[in-house]
Amino acid sequence: MISQERLGRPGWKILGVLFLVAVIMAGAWGARAAARQMAFFRVRTVEIRGVRYIQPNDVVSRLRIDTVASLWDDLEPYRQRVMRHPQVSDVRITRRMPGTLVVTIQENLPVALIQTTAGLLPYDSLGKQLPIDPARMSLDLPIVATTDPVLLKLVGAIRAAEPRVFARIEEVRRTGRDEILLTLSRGSRAAGIAGDTAALESRTLRVRVPVGLSVERLADIFPVETDLARRQAHVGELDLRYRDQVIARLQ
Repeated sequence: MISQERLGRPGWKILGVLFLVAVIMAGAWGARAAARQMAFFRVRTVEIRGVRYIQPNDVVSRLRIDTVASLWDDLEPYRQRVMRHPQVSDVRITRRMPGTLVVTIQENLPVALIQTTAGLLPYDSLGKQLPIDPARMSLDLPIVATTDPVLLKLVGAIRAAEPRVFARIEEVRRTGRDEILLTLSRGSRAAGIAGDTAALESRTLRVRVPVGLSVERLADIFPVETDLARRQAHVGELDLRYRDQVIARLQ
């Protein structure tokens, strides 16, 4: 027989706790296995959240949920199927009783349009072409000259950190090994006007920046623009290539 003194030792207490946990886990596993067989927990609804460019039906078709699928089935295979979509960067799938799967999508957002042999196509900040048809969906995005990863990374960072600047970018291109030229509209990008070269120049602002520029530094253009407008000075170009300075070149 095991004495009361031995049962009171720490080692026996730990074994007792582990045994209790094992019993609880076995009971939970058994309850879950039983629930999987119940029609009450069949998946009847799929709720798609977070999509902006991806069609919800595309997500549902990729899930391939069987008609007898249970809410208590392993969710990881569903997640992996959706993750194969080229425009998906992350997926989270949760359960809502009694029969709904909630699929929350994080998309790879398009940051620029790039001219290709097939026309202007959307790309993300990592240089991946995204399966979005610009002819079917309006894309208010800047045009980037090439799939240069430095340019796309910069535009993606601007979209994330300085949306006011991103909303005004019309074009981005290199003008040298260590220099980038941003062409900004003076209003919103969608408010462009048709006209000759002079009209184009009057509605755009050139901003020269060095490769590796801190995105937050672009916010410096706003007080400069405000000050120049107050003085009724018409600026054609702002230069941010010099440390702690914004050089304005007037027209």
